[in-house]
Amino acid sequence: MLKGISIYPETLSNKKKINRIRRDKNGTPKETARGNLLVDAAESGLIGSDKAPDGPNAAPHVDQLPIKVDYGDELSPDQSLTPGGSKTSSPSSPGDDIMLGELTFSVDYNFPKKALVVTIQEAHGLPVMDEHTQSSDPYIKMTILPDKRHRVKTRVLRKTLDPVFDETFTFYGIPYSQLQDLVLHFLVLSFDRFSRDDVIGEVMVPLAGVDPSTGKVQLTREILKRNIQKCISRGELQVSLSYQPVAQRMTVVVLKARHLPKMDITGLSGNPYVKVNVYYGRKRIAKKKTHVKKCTLNPVFNESFIYDIPVDLLPDISIEFLVIDFDRTTKNEVVGRLILGAHSVTAGGVEHWREVCENPRKPVAKWHSLSEY
Repeated sequence: MLKGISIYPETLSNKKKINRIRRDKNGTPKETARGNLLVDAAESGLIGSDKAPDGPNAAPHVDQLPIKVDYGDELSPDQSLTPGGSKTSSPSSPGDDIMLGELTFSVDYNFPKKALVVTIQEAHGLPVMDEHTQSSDPYIKMTILPDKRHRVKTRVLRKTLDPVFDETFTFYGIPYSQLQDLVLHFLVLSFDRFSRDDVIGEVMVPLAGVDPSTGKVQLTREILKRNIQKCISRGELQVSLSYQPVAQRMTVVVLKARHLPKMDITGLSGNPYVKVNVYYGRKRIAKKKTHVKKCTLNPVFNESFIYDIPVDLLPDISIEFLVIDFDRTTKNEVVGRLILGAHSVTAGGVEHWREVCENPRKPVAKWHSLSEY
């Protein structure tokens, strides 16, 4: 809840400075005396807590985390467009011999409250989705079909192939007589901060074969390769970028969005706003947000944000746009995501960033389809 606080675009000029990083012919980072990337050093984490080394030629320490790409949905990138390595391909198209693990859960029914109770307990034998850590960051999205009105997800468990969730979800207003017509859909994913999350697989459980009338029913099902089908559109976002090489300044304008999906189960229009995150490598160095646009699925924002970014850091910069539906009573929900820059995973995103870098001082505006977050 914003509580009447207006959030306005601002530059990073009031932030702490860190030294620019240049690289010599051998790719070794070295400190230069000119220019600074103006960021919030405490938030970005680019500067460690250890005392900086002495001497004029001492190189600053920059933490780089392993990079991974892909999410098996609408614009699934088959090749990594980010530096630093790749990871396993999405199991949206694995061979039949690849085991995706098993999911254990329970189904119960609360007759006094007319509520279906589903407990997602654990998963075993998940495949490795991150080659760097030889592990995964799994979580589960659950939907009740065919209406898709009830959507929930578990927390993300880091670096495990045998996650124990032990999370219970209660769905009210479901008559017991209707259970036989419903299907539980579990989508098993691995979290990825910089690109679309990896789809590991899915579990479909028709409740026609489950009778929780006498108590909790414990079930274990094999996780299967996802049945590829056209996903619901997440809408489109129009943004404009312009880089001033002399001032070493990037201007980002969030223009408008269109065809956003309804995120409220009551069918009411959303209250969207856009959060803009700027990353240097794997570290977030700035975050801004637009104002909330009330009761519209085609919002017009026209809000600009300015960031001071040295020319030689542009290849390592990524800009993430999160379109979020503001909800006064429940948790805000991400409608969709767009990434431009070093971690862009779509052809349109790569082309947009290339045009911005090759046409200094020229604003380049484009529409982009939003991907699932």
